Amino acid sequence: MGLPALLLLALCAAGARGLYFHIGETEKRCFIEEIPDETMVIGNYRTQMWDKQKEVFLPSTPGLGMHVEVKDPEDRIRPVEGEPLTAVLQVVLSRQYGSEGRFTFTSHTPGDHQICLHSNSTRMTLFAGGRLRVHLDIQVGEHANNYPEIAAKDKLTELQLRARQLLDQVEQIQKEQDYQRYREERFRLTSESTNQRVLWWSIAQTVILILTGIWQMRHLKSFFEAKKLV
Repeated sequence: MGLPALLLLALCAAGARGLYFHIGETEKRCFIEEIPDETMVIGNYRTQMWDKQKEVFLPSTPGLGMHVEVKDPEDRIRPVEGEPLTAVLQVVLSRQYGSEGRFTFTSHTPGDHQICLHSNSTRMTLFAGGRLRVHLDIQVGEHANNYPEIAAKDKLTELQLRARQLLDQVEQIQKEQDYQRYREERFRLTSESTNQRVLWWSIAQTVILILTGIWQMRHLKSFFEAKKLV
């Protein structure tokens, strides 16, 4: 298998991520996703509560909710030319959902997106003091598209649907390439800023050493003159 095929396989595999995790009451769990700009993201989740008597996770009651908050990085203008880009997190989604649901958002800034979930367990005496298992599946880019639904809505043939999928894959690859170039640019700016600071610090150290040497020579000369050794 060639390198382009491996790259395509890696990009396709990276488009969907499924996992589960445990949280306690009022505990927040956050995840970082590297997402290109103008990319749709869909997250599906479902929760299970720990039954102490049966010692097994059971489906959560409808009253248990999950709060989902998504933040994307928004670059600020560099205060000084040559300074590295810094980022502040902007909230793009903050909503209360049920014990099982789906959240969607579209990225407008490339970079690390923070996805946080926490429960409203303080309202649920049944869950208070227990554990909650959350199954989370995040789909990014063309993996987030529901192609059977698109085919039914637009009345596409199988060939047209396949062409649509290929076009979406090509578009996603282009976005990934643009994002990699964006990361390279940020790394270059950070490296240039670091190198510049190291250079100025080296110059400052050299100047300090020279001034210290001059001061020591003058001090020794004055000392020898006072002792009439010279």
